[in-house]
Amino acid sequence: MQAKIDQALAEIGSVVLGKDQQIRLALCCLLSGGHLLIEDLPGMGKTTLAHSLAKVFGLAFRRVQFTSDLLPADILGVSVYETATGSFVFHEGPVFCQLLLADEINRATPKTQSALLEAMEEAQVTIEGQTRALPTPFFVIATQNPVSLAGTYPLPESQSDRFLMRLTLGYPDPAAERILLERAEQRSSLINVRQCFEAAELAEWRALATSVKCSAYLLDYVQRLIACTRDNERFLAGLSPRGGIALIRAAKTFALMSGRDHVIPEDVQAIFPSVAEHRLQARSANHRQSGETASQWILNTVDVFSA
Repeated sequence: MQAKIDQALAEIGSVVLGKDQQIRLALCCLLSGGHLLIEDLPGMGKTTLAHSLAKVFGLAFRRVQFTSDLLPADILGVSVYETATGSFVFHEGPVFCQLLLADEINRATPKTQSALLEAMEEAQVTIEGQTRALPTPFFVIATQNPVSLAGTYPLPESQSDRFLMRLTLGYPDPAAERILLERAEQRSSLINVRQCFEAAELAEWRALATSVKCSAYLLDYVQRLIACTRDNERFLAGLSPRGGIALIRAAKTFALMSGRDHVIPEDVQAIFPSVAEHRLQARSANHRQSGETASQWILNTVDVFSA
């Protein structure tokens, strides 16, 4: 299956150019059974990445454009009275799919954003007192614009914490951008993306990831990273136990994707920024050093081996 991982990375990389590390992390998030948040300016390839992930895994894909007037029923579904039968019939919303793209999620009101909480955590929704299971697998990719843009609502901590990872794509490098300009229409190349996995294989990979080993010294390292976020005046609050579990889940999957049955410190360091950054809040701008993010500061501060 290692060859399929490489093939999947190559297929997605053929349309999302020059973003190999972000693609690998997005794939890691999906194989870990988590949800992905992509924060960036419009037009950076967020939607293209979501489409290509769905094609590579053959997942039923739906997209919801979040707006300020979007209602929870527009996502979850609603019961409609039908005169022919004299009864209410439930019409499923777009959440009933395998890969849901919640586009520009922070343009919707907090009430609508929270409609996804149960779906993301339990893979089910409760509507009109009845619980309905969602398809398996169920994966949410949410995109959001920087909160500095007009018409945005910041995601509350309880919502952003449901995302295993947060990524930023950024501007392409000159070579990749030249290819995009030569193609003229980036998304037209999506038709050439081939499916590499079946749903059953995705479930198999998720099961294999849980069996990847973490040594005692590796767990010690992770705990020191977590402690650094809790015992430092830079942050309003440190990583929660859920955040620590997310680190281990993602590191195990990243190790498996690299062909190993055990986690090494480099795996933790590779996934740490995308798992931890959106869970940390700096106490003030004075605690941010120039060009250094909170997660980078933590990785530079905490030694791999204890003294």
